[in-house]
Amino acid sequence: MAQVLEFKLPDLGEGLTEAEIVRWLVEVGDVVAIDQPVVEVETAKAMVEVPCPYGGVVTARFGEEGTELPVGAPLLTVAVGAAEGSSGSAASPSSPSSASSSLPSPSPSPSSGSGTESSGGSGNVLVGYGTGAPAARRRRIRPDRLDRAVAEAPVSVALVVAAPVAEVLVAEAPVHEGPVPVVSPLVRRLARQHDIDLRRLAGSGPDGLILRADVDRAIRTAEETAAATARVQAPVAAVVAAPNGVAAASDAERIPLRGVRGAVADKLSRSRTEIPDATCWVDADATELMAVRAAMNAATGPSAGPKVSVLALLARICTAALARFPELNATVDTAAREIVRLPGVHLGFAAQTERGLVVPVVRDAHTRNAESIGAEIARLTELARTGKLSPAQLTGGTFTLNNYGVFGVDGSTPIINHPEAAMLGVGRIMPKPWVHQGELAVRQVVQLSLTFDHRVCDGGTAGGFLRYVADCVEQPAVLLRTL
Repeated sequence: MAQVLEFKLPDLGEGLTEAEIVRWLVEVGDVVAIDQPVVEVETAKAMVEVPCPYGGVVTARFGEEGTELPVGAPLLTVAVGAAEGSSGSAASPSSPSSASSSLPSPSPSPSSGSGTESSGGSGNVLVGYGTGAPAARRRRIRPDRLDRAVAEAPVSVALVVAAPVAEVLVAEAPVHEGPVPVVSPLVRRLARQHDIDLRRLAGSGPDGLILRADVDRAIRTAEETAAATARVQAPVAAVVAAPNGVAAASDAERIPLRGVRGAVADKLSRSRTEIPDATCWVDADATELMAVRAAMNAATGPSAGPKVSVLALLARICTAALARFPELNATVDTAAREIVRLPGVHLGFAAQTERGLVVPVVRDAHTRNAESIGAEIARLTELARTGKLSPAQLTGGTFTLNNYGVFGVDGSTPIINHPEAAMLGVGRIMPKPWVHQGELAVRQVVQLSLTFDHRVCDGGTAGGFLRYVADCVEQPAVLLRTL
């Protein structure tokens, strides 16, 4: 006998509380294997394929593509174990209801209890960590067999698939006497958030059980009623007042702040709100640094190696500068009113992608040379470009390097990547007139800007850090002291 199990959006870690459905990988009626990816979601930090811990037939999906769901909200339901039991012992191999279209049985489990263990679910959340079960070929179950499997399944979860539900009566429905027939806490919370009186809803589930679909329908009905009332009571204005008081055209485009854009907005707003930042900058002659890089990349024979980028050299200069000025490799614990100086440098670098601005992190950058840092930057940049960075690769930075020169600009006052204490910004390197050795010459000049948290240090420390970085850019031999 089949059992319908509900798979909820799991906790994807790193403090994430919601995710947006980007693409469904399965349809209702598809057969899925244990740990088969069923949906691709976008969190504030990465794109993740979510595998289902159950094997069986997909009986329902919750949420369309583009819908944002909180952690713990239902993703889909799966009918598990509707194999031989639903076909009957008299079915022949040639029968339309033969085992050729039956459901896969769940993996054996030593536990005899109900829940995930008894259904053969793996309990895994991320792709790549599973039971090792081979991925099953996606196939459809005929509607007659799917209906029979679902009909025979015992109700073991709050949300199950049912026939097309009846219209939900809101105002006209009689008020329930006694306990309200709701099992799911999520349904209660959703109704409470939208001021829906559950006692006035007619449930479409078994024995009048109120499902999430019933509440969603009631919410839509209330919103449509309110919109119709507003249209009758108020004339349609050509211009409406925006929240900030600025006039906005009625046909203005509104873009939700969610996903990567929403995460960037939240982090930058928090940085500006919490961190008393200050910025200092300096122009530096990068001619010698560019010459050193050219010599490195032109080397042949035993001294040859992978090409070294300018960003890799600047990152190595940053790690050397942070060793001299550890005050900037820190964070502020506002609750304890303490400055926390961090022992290692995990260097973030800003990368612009199609999904928006992300900051991958080079772990233990203080232990790496320029070649190693360059290789890691290249690897993380490729992952960022393809949208495959994991949340762990986007968090835990202690200092950020921002090369906005790639956009063809000279300077900027960068916003600190909260909860870090400083960020170094690098403009474009371009030929400019410069006094060199007492004479006017054309040199490769770059502007460097340092934004720092004034709580962790004073201007003297920040100025010393930036001056050391500029000296290393102008005279790369200075770095030999630390090698």
